Amino acid sequence: MENFTNDTIDTNHLPKFEEVTFTALHPKYFKVVLINLLIVISILILVPSLVSVLKPELFSGRIWLILGILLPIISTLIIVFSIIGFKKKGFAFRNHDVLFRHGIIATNTIVIPYNRVQHVALHEGLVSRYFGLAKIEIFTAGGSSSDIEIPGIEKEQAENIKQLLMGKIQKQL
Repeated sequence: MENFTNDTIDTNHLPKFEEVTFTALHPKYFKVVLINLLIVISILILVPSLVSVLKPELFSGRIWLILGILLPIISTLIIVFSIIGFKKKGFAFRNHDVLFRHGIIATNTIVIPYNRVQHVALHEGLVSRYFGLAKIEIFTAGGSSSDIEIPGIEKEQAENIKQLLMGKIQKQL
């Protein structure tokens, strides 16, 4: 313990992740987002309609008026926030870490060093598969709160990214 040092780090000379050029999600992924939104909005409309057919006594004219006002407002907000969220998402791979940016009101950037990556998975949803897209899931040693999912990547590129990350994991072992 005689040689122990604890020097101060000059934070002005640390690498800045803000200067990294992020890769945007594939433009086809926006179609996936819109199709998923269409499904959600359809459910928002169909559920009250089915309930009103099965139990007409539950739905008076006032409830239909409220639903007629709220559903378009909620649908518009969901669409607007989804568009903003799509535009803000991005990812980057550097020599020692992976970065993922997302958020609607506040922008969050997650930086995961490769030495914390434990597992990498490739996931294709039904709609995403139709458009040739996949999602990379990166699982870390820090638990589920530090895991990331990067959607909207072309399948071939996603497979290359998975191989890159698996190679980084193998070098760590």
